Amino acid sequence: MPISRMILTFAFLALSCSLTNAQQVFTSDKIDYTIELPSTTWRIISEPDAAHEHLEFVYGDRLDGYLQIRKEVVEAGTTAADLARRDRDQKFRFLPGFVEGKEENFLGRLNGVTVSYEFIKTGKPMLGRIYYLQADNRTIYTLRVTGLRDKLARIRNQTDLIARTFKLK
Repeated sequence: MPISRMILTFAFLALSCSLTNAQQVFTSDKIDYTIELPSTTWRIISEPDAAHEHLEFVYGDRLDGYLQIRKEVVEAGTTAADLARRDRDQKFRFLPGFVEGKEENFLGRLNGVTVSYEFIKTGKPMLGRIYYLQADNRTIYTLRVTGLRDKLARIRNQTDLIARTFKLK
């Protein structure tokens, strides 16, 4: 094998190993699921406790990417799309500068839908993306990600990966 090809092969293997090592599985005794964080830039800022029943992560800074994971207990038969429409009609449409995005089906370890929207916060254009993941006919997990519109758009592949790797214990 020529040396240049060996160097390229070695570089590819080294990059693959570093990408694999950058991913980290997150779990806790206080939650009933695991997720994979695709980068060490993601860090936890809040774990569930008596007052809060959700996890919070940031991607460097809250404006770069802020992720909340919540467990929603709903009426039997409520679908992820039903909850997404209810949230839009009762919560998000009242945000300053709200612009509704599209709803899309989402496939991962848990299936559901995603909803994107834009809004204004402290005069800055923001983007929100919510993953509604259906665990059973009464449980839907929501992964709510917000950040500056341009910055959040750049890490969508990472937020999609986090949602795809969401797995119940």
